[in-house]
Amino acid sequence: MYVASISNREPIEIIKEKGGITQEVIDSKIDECIKNDLIKEDRKTLTEFGRSSLKVVLAGGVFDIIHPGHIHTLKAAKDLGDVLIVVIATDNTAEKMKKRKPLHDQDQRKLLVDSLSVVDLSVVGHEGDIFKTVDIIKPQIIALGYDQVHQEKFITEGCKKINLDVQVARLQSPIPEVSSSIIEKKYGENIHDI
Repeated sequence: MYVASISNREPIEIIKEKGGITQEVIDSKIDECIKNDLIKEDRKTLTEFGRSSLKVVLAGGVFDIIHPGHIHTLKAAKDLGDVLIVVIATDNTAEKMKKRKPLHDQDQRKLLVDSLSVVDLSVVGHEGDIFKTVDIIKPQIIALGYDQVHQEKFITEGCKKINLDVQVARLQSPIPEVSSSIIEKKYGENIHDI
């Protein structure tokens, strides 16, 4: 229900896509959630209690060359909560961060990240202001990769300005020797011709 509200899609459609669950089981679970005041009578919207019971984790990055380090980091982020939303850097932001044009445009990178089973939803970020996206998602936790330049204090202070109390988690990579930068150094500019 939460993912549907962010993505402007029908909740039932998303549930069927992710789980292969029958309509009968879905209806039964929704009835139970309504009874427990987690979902509103419209069968599409979380109640305030339902949303507060859900721990949303937000992670972000460029995701131009997806590798095992990304998978480990995203799994660790998902382990922190119930729902993992991943923000994909815009093409301009990706170019500024990587000092090169990305191999894949933002829509292709979003499609790649959406294909990862650990990810509940990916969104393309807002140009120039990460807190616009954070304000839409309203996560309880923001997970930063071990090599992301964002400082925890910057994130915490920015969230306070939009009246959002978040926990910032700096994730460690079990394989720090695998990163997009290291892959690029190993293969040089040739990687852009693949």
